[in-house]
Amino acid sequence: MSKIEDRLQELGIDLPEPGEPKFSYIPCNQTGNLLYLSGQDCRINGELMYKGKLGKELTIEQGQEAARQTIINCLAVLQSYLGDLDRVVKVVKLLGFVNSATGFADQPYVMNGASNLLVDVFGESGKHARSAIGTSELPFDTPVEIELIVEIQS
Repeated sequence: MSKIEDRLQELGIDLPEPGEPKFSYIPCNQTGNLLYLSGQDCRINGELMYKGKLGKELTIEQGQEAARQTIINCLAVLQSYLGDLDRVVKVVKLLGFVNSATGFADQPYVMNGASNLLVDVFGESGKHARSAIGTSELPFDTPVEIELIVEIQS
């Protein structure tokens, strides 16, 4: 078992099988030693764990749970593409979108659910640059969508 697989097991995380894209894109695109992950959401077994807007239907804590699940889904895409998460050198950038009610401005708190898990899994290599953006709508009424840029070993 790899170091990262051991760490995931310690955290009680089983990576799901990533879903197949339903539209015209690929889940992961590599250029050089960088992987660009397409936006992921908070699905568990094909169903969104939450739906709605932060600050209206959902609390910050629920948003953090959704962001954490979204990172688990990102890790599943990485595992599927790489075969071994120990190939991750570092998480470079997280771009997080938060489905936000009018006046909701706590997007950074929501995205901490994602950022904290990346550090828990990868340690110092999980620390990343980040943007947390509020938006009025996200596809399928998902509360959170996250894109990652990851550096890998050749």
